[in-house]
Amino acid sequence: MAERKKTKAAGGRILVKGSRKIRLKELSVFTRQVSAMLGAGMPLVQTLMAMEEQTDNKNFKPVVAGVRQKVEGGSMYSEAIACYPSIFDELYISMMRAGEVGGILPDTCARVALFLESSNRLRAKVKSSMMYPAVVMIVALALSTALIVFIVPVFARMFADFGSELPGPTQFLMNVSELVKKNWFIVIAVIAAQSYAYKWYKGTDKGAYTIDEIRLRFPIFGTLATKIAVSRFASTFAQLLHSGVPIMESLEIVGLATGNRVIGDSLLDAKTIIEGGEPLSAALDGNKYYPRMVVHMLTAGEKTGQVEEMMDKLAEFYENEVETMLGGLTSMIEPILMVFIGGIIGGIVVCMFLPIFKMGEVVSM
Repeated sequence: MAERKKTKAAGGRILVKGSRKIRLKELSVFTRQVSAMLGAGMPLVQTLMAMEEQTDNKNFKPVVAGVRQKVEGGSMYSEAIACYPSIFDELYISMMRAGEVGGILPDTCARVALFLESSNRLRAKVKSSMMYPAVVMIVALALSTALIVFIVPVFARMFADFGSELPGPTQFLMNVSELVKKNWFIVIAVIAAQSYAYKWYKGTDKGAYTIDEIRLRFPIFGTLATKIAVSRFASTFAQLLHSGVPIMESLEIVGLATGNRVIGDSLLDAKTIIEGGEPLSAALDGNKYYPRMVVHMLTAGEKTGQVEEMMDKLAEFYENEVETMLGGLTSMIEPILMVFIGGIIGGIVVCMFLPIFKMGEVVSM
């Protein structure tokens, strides 16, 4: 695994209360408005002052005020926003820094706004597609638990008067119901402990890498995760190069922004190969997580000097691929979930009614 580095914010890091409530959409709107005002010739300080006045989010307003104060004090815009790493990530800061150095900050802000809007659309599509299966699974779990805890004991008391041995599936269901009722606190504690252990393990470098590697190996969903990561790589890399960020710095930033440690670390490893004189296409060639199309288009871009344009096309292609695949998965998952839920609920119901089917046999004895 490659060593993952994070640059330190100039002037110290400032903790922002409620930073999670500042959404990507709000940041993209802020960036676009800053771009419009700067493009109209308004000075940066006045632009930030206007943004501070019109920002309604109580958590974001102090951030804009803090950035404005630092710029008034002589800091560059990129240095000011770097003090708020929970709001402005390395990608955002680096692109703004490059825009300032190149004297094209308004254009850079417009480009970043487009990038954020595209990222927000992709994230929203993934979330909306995964929301339905998640809700259905939660409902199925809740119904199964309710049946086992509240309904099965009623049948258990009724079956106790039969005086005959219960069928195996029914007896197993009774045992599970009894176990859950008597030890519900242990069950909850075990679930909570497992959730905490997973969260802790995922928070470690090794754990995050292992989990992301497993995700990439899943049938169907692994392909989707790969396409999402490659789409993020292509779009992020293109925006950084368009903004004038050097390729080595761009690779380090992209490696942290793909959303997958395995693919991200492969980009960090590629830096070593590039430092040896090889092009990026050669560094990625042979890596199983990068489709041949990515390598071929990178090669063509390197030969023609149009790497940014090729990355833009790749990003657009894979965004469409992700959207198409999400639509197909949603259509495929719906009937599978219905069968899954029907199997669980139907299995519990059949287990409860098996002794009733044998009631005639019991009565005739």
